[in-house]
Amino acid sequence: MNETIGYIHSVESLGTVDGPGLRFVVFLSGCPMRCAYCHNPDTWDIRKGTPTTVDQLMKQFDNVKEFLRGGGITCTGGEPLVQTEFVTELFTAAKKKGVHTCLDTSGICYTVENREKIDRLLDVTDLVMLDIKHIDPEKHKQLTAQDNSDIKAFAETLGQRGIDVWIRHVLVPGITDDEESLLALGRFIGGIRSLRALDVLPYHTMGVAKYKEMGIPYRLEGVEPATKQQAAAARDIIFKGIKQRVAEDVRKKKQKQ
Repeated sequence: MNETIGYIHSVESLGTVDGPGLRFVVFLSGCPMRCAYCHNPDTWDIRKGTPTTVDQLMKQFDNVKEFLRGGGITCTGGEPLVQTEFVTELFTAAKKKGVHTCLDTSGICYTVENREKIDRLLDVTDLVMLDIKHIDPEKHKQLTAQDNSDIKAFAETLGQRGIDVWIRHVLVPGITDDEESLLALGRFIGGIRSLRALDVLPYHTMGVAKYKEMGIPYRLEGVEPATKQQAAAARDIIFKGIKQRVAEDVRKKKQKQ
């Protein structure tokens, strides 16, 4: 039987920011999003990834697994859902060994055509770190060149299935930091029953050098990095929206009784 081939950008043996504990982090190649602030444009093209099998990755994992207690395997990218079948095979192999699995995704590939196979991946996924770029549909399209309706459907599915969700949101000054959008984001994610964490990440410019090296125009030229204080203030606004949604849901529930 031929193994599914995955196209891998790189692997990090002891990741500390890609899920709980120390993680074996697999960066997959390929992404349909074109986020203006993406710091990994070198992961966009799946053809530039290194062909790799699940067995090869699991052997690498076995070499470091003794250091990963309390951690597990995380698939990120790029966009890992571009290679759903491969990630499903990898996570299936991981679950057979009792390894915690985490999917770091934008959810952009959760189209009607792909939902059945992505749902099979979710069967072997313990945690989803969902990166919501912008809650407003038009602003999301301007920022990423993609619509966000499938992303919202993906988030709702995670809540319905009870899969743990960590929301990530990058705070870009003048683009993703207006109070109305932050409140709307909070009200939306407040409806995800399995929401476990919220990270608001300050926009940075560490990836600009890659754009110059690759000859790609950087669309946010001149936008200053966000501060930790700005990110913390935005997080408070999002939490206000979450509380509004929770209060609204409680009120609706009481009205039905």
